[in-house]
Amino acid sequence: MAASLHIAGIRKTFGKGDKMVEVLKRIDIDVAPGEFLILVGPSGCGKSTLLNIIAGLDEPTEGEIRISGRNVVGVAPAQRDIAMVFQSYALYPSMSVAENIGFALEMRKVPKAERQARVQQVAATLQISHLLDRRPSQLSGGQRQRVAMGRALARQPQLFLFDEPLSNLDAKLRVEMRAEIKRLHQVSGITSVYVTHDQIEAMTLGSRIAVMKDGVLQQLGTPDDIYSRPANTYVASFIGSPTMNMVQGQALGPAGFEIAGACLPLAAPVAGLAQLGLRPEHIALANDAPWRGEVSIVEPTGADTFVVVKTAAGDVTVRTPPQARVSPGDQVGLQANGDHASWFDVASGQRL
Repeated sequence: MAASLHIAGIRKTFGKGDKMVEVLKRIDIDVAPGEFLILVGPSGCGKSTLLNIIAGLDEPTEGEIRISGRNVVGVAPAQRDIAMVFQSYALYPSMSVAENIGFALEMRKVPKAERQARVQQVAATLQISHLLDRRPSQLSGGQRQRVAMGRALARQPQLFLFDEPLSNLDAKLRVEMRAEIKRLHQVSGITSVYVTHDQIEAMTLGSRIAVMKDGVLQQLGTPDDIYSRPANTYVASFIGSPTMNMVQGQALGPAGFEIAGACLPLAAPVAGLAQLGLRPEHIALANDAPWRGEVSIVEPTGADTFVVVKTAAGDVTVRTPPQARVSPGDQVGLQANGDHASWFDVASGQRL
C-alpha cells in the first residue's frame, strides 16, 4: 500500500549567530498515498534540502517528517523504506545492468530466485530487458536513467524521491523520460516527491505542485490551480512559458481597468491601483481595441506564434495562431479576456 507523507513545521538553518542562514522556513505539506508531489523553484530555494531531509540525508532544525504516520526524524535513511533517483544516476560501473538493479535486493538478503524474477519484471516495465548484460558505460544517458529508476523500483519502497533526475539529458530525451516517469508512477502507484527547477516538468508530471522561493512555500495546488490562479506575482511569473503578462493600472471595480489612457472592460475585484495578470493565450490581436501598441518581436514556434507588443504599460506577449500575419513595426490593438484575468495587490504581490 502506498505511503502518506506528512511534512510539519520543517525549519532548517546552517551556521550560528550572525552567520546563521535559514534555508527552510516552516514548511507544511501533506502528501496523500499514491500522490506525485513536485517541489519546484529556482536554485537556492530549499527544495533539494527539503528532499534530503525527507530522505534522512540531512536532519531538520525543527519539525517532523512522518511516513505513514511514523515520525522518521533521527531514523537512518536505510530504515525509512524509501528509494531515491539522483541526477547523476549513481550506477556501479563494474556491474551489469541486472546487477545494478538487483544490488539493493542482494544487500537485503532477498533469495536469488526472487531477486532475478524482480529484476526481470522491472526491466520489462522499463523496456530495458535487452540491456541486462551491458555495463553502464555501454548505455546512453536515457538508458542509464532507466536503470537508476529500475534499481529504485525493484526495492518496492513506500516512497520514491527524485532529485532533478532529467537535468543531464538533452531536450528530446527529457520529453521521453518525463513520459516514462509518469507511466511508471501510474503503474506502480508509489507515493513520489520530485524536485525540479523546470516548470514544464512540474506542470506535466505532478498531481500537485509546491512552488518554493527563499525557503518559503509560495503555493501548493494542482497544476491547473497554480497556472490559472497563482497565489502571487512570483508564482504567476515563475510558472508558464512564456510567463504571465503583468500590467499595472487603475482598477475601477466593475467599471473597468485603466492602463496608459485606455479603459479595458474588465471587472476588477477592487478599486484603486492594481496589477492585472493575463496569460499570453488570454490576449488577442484586435484592430479596433483601445489598448494599442507596436509589434517588436514575432516568434514562430510551429503550433503557435508568440507576438511581443510594446505598449505604454510595458511589453505584452500574445499567443496567436501560426498563420498570424504580423511583422515588427506593425501597430496593433490588444483585446483581453476578462474571464481569465488575475488581479494582484501592487505592494504585496498577493492575489486579490
